[in-house]
Amino acid sequence: MNHYNKTILPNGIKIISESIPYVKSFSLGFWFNVGSRDENAKNNGITHFIEHMLFKGTKKRSAKKIADDIESFGGYLNAFTSKEHTCYYGRGLSEHLEKTFDVLADMVQQPAFKPTEITKEASVVVDELNDINDNPEELIFDKFEEAIFSGNSLAYPIIGTEKNIKGFSQLDLFNFVKEKYGFNRLLIAASGEVDHKEIIKLAQKYFNVDLGYSPIKRKNISGNSIIPKLEFIEKEIQQVHAILGTTAQGYKNESRIYVAVLNQILGEGSSSRLFQSVREKNGIAYQINSFLNSFYDISTFGIYLSTNEKMLDKALTIISKELKKLRDTKISGRELSKAKESLKGGMLLSLESTSHRMTRMAQSELYFNRVKSTEEIIKSIDAVTSEKILEAANQLLNENKFVKLIIKSKNVLLKSAA
Repeated sequence: MNHYNKTILPNGIKIISESIPYVKSFSLGFWFNVGSRDENAKNNGITHFIEHMLFKGTKKRSAKKIADDIESFGGYLNAFTSKEHTCYYGRGLSEHLEKTFDVLADMVQQPAFKPTEITKEASVVVDELNDINDNPEELIFDKFEEAIFSGNSLAYPIIGTEKNIKGFSQLDLFNFVKEKYGFNRLLIAASGEVDHKEIIKLAQKYFNVDLGYSPIKRKNISGNSIIPKLEFIEKEIQQVHAILGTTAQGYKNESRIYVAVLNQILGEGSSSRLFQSVREKNGIAYQINSFLNSFYDISTFGIYLSTNEKMLDKALTIISKELKKLRDTKISGRELSKAKESLKGGMLLSLESTSHRMTRMAQSELYFNRVKSTEEIIKSIDAVTSEKILEAANQLLNENKFVKLIIKSKNVLLKSAA
């Protein structure tokens, strides 16, 4: 049974924690409810850029001292940006919790944003952008969401554009932090050998700069607004990479669980229908899987594969047959049970890591305003029926409503991709 504690401080900071007495370490995350979804065309990429810059020094710590203060105690510090959140997190032995808390609090409250560091880091982030552009396996997902969410800020890539990255000024960064990094957007999550009352005291001690209040204004998006299309991107590559997919229910919709189980059956793992039919039986694609990438109000659901140009048409034909089977025929109780056990097993195995526990806890709080227990999640998975899978398949697996994106070499001509 999970035991969580939750406190909202008078300044708006939310604290959640889970004490695990049998470990000797902690995972601590400072989650800001801000991501690339909160940007516009002119500043796209600024949330991710700020994530980088917070490690480049504060008013009292240099970039080296930030690293030294954590690593000298055997700890670890990192961060990531998503389309809806930014997380700064640390791991370490429980006796060093306060030091990690101090460093993270300093980073998010007192960033220096030195112009010389901004210029240097812009080059680093542009290199990161070029790495993505050179990697079709990664690029295609950005381009797919750009196509499927056209007209909404969810379409913006997290990393931004080269022009924007090179153009960010110190004032731009300070203004964005002032506008978006209010205490009401901050969630502190901790898992491991931690004491909730101690974390409250640390927050009261180290959050001594008033970050104010930041209203959250996001334009919700409906799956009904998605326009089916076929798009090609030409690059000098050996393989053909393709995504075909659509939108599904987001986190706020309880029926998303049906799509999650359907996704497990269709293309998650080497026993899934797509892997078995496309790769194992026909030896066509090295990479073939389905995916469910979720946001608060919407998800993307689709199929990704890479293969050689001569085999793409055959692969797409096999995929169509598999989609038709799921639309036409109820899955067996045995296959449904296997998919459920796989989903539950993946979740329960992840609970052996304090970092995964901290992340799951924080995301649950951010999306549902409460921490869903593992028992509740398992119950929702167990409640999925074959009839609900059939219903979800007929709602989602209509290829005439898919957005299709293909990255190919210039000289490749494809017959059936349309």
